[in-house]
Amino acid sequence: MGRFILMEVCVDSVQSAMTAQAAGAQRVELCDNLVEGGTTPSAGMIQLCRQHLSIGLHVLIRPRRGDFLYSDLEFEVMKQDIRVAKQLGADGVVIGILLPDGTIDVARTRELIELSRPMSVTFHRAFDLTPDPFRALDYLLDLQVDRLLTSGQQVTAPKGAELIAELRQRAGDDLILLPGGGINEQNLTALLEKTGVSEFHASAREFLESGMTFRRDDVPMGGSPLTTEYGSMTASQIRIARLLDLANHT
Repeated sequence: MGRFILMEVCVDSVQSAMTAQAAGAQRVELCDNLVEGGTTPSAGMIQLCRQHLSIGLHVLIRPRRGDFLYSDLEFEVMKQDIRVAKQLGADGVVIGILLPDGTIDVARTRELIELSRPMSVTFHRAFDLTPDPFRALDYLLDLQVDRLLTSGQQVTAPKGAELIAELRQRAGDDLILLPGGGINEQNLTALLEKTGVSEFHASAREFLESGMTFRRDDVPMGGSPLTTEYGSMTASQIRIARLLDLANHT
């Protein structure tokens, strides 16, 4: 394809972050609670990741699951989490905040960006819930956001490839388009060819069985019957390496 493609791996543990680095990823987005779409990781997780990583470390700033319309208290939490991420040596933060009508909350986003600098700022997939993607992009360009994580307002980035390509062309060199959502070994090559992007975002996980020998399946700790306390999804070194190989040797 004649260009270097950077891979950002979405992780929710220190071990997964270290696995991503060992596999050759250039950056991680550190989250907690990926089963709910991701929330802000703890200070301890950020600190330990920074100690163990030499690659880029971006921290998700999302105070809760659900929509991206935040109360004044939640907004204060976001600001404090940005301060913590900066103090602990993060290279960037990942933010997203909307108004009730689904448009980008420009005033609050600007405040978060100013607080974040000199760290890099990515606007996350809250963008995919906006009514007019081109108007939203114009707002982000005006705010001088560094990067936009998006699935092209579709269930997966491969399905949203056409819009991602249009957004990339419109943004030019002023903002990096970062496709994310449902990217795997079967669809990555076509996505990169259709969009012309230079970065992509994926979790590339596998199920890791718990080491517990005594188990109580009749006492769940969470509310979803689809989850289990006796195993977790973790970054796969094999899958990450395979995606990187596909990205840069197609």
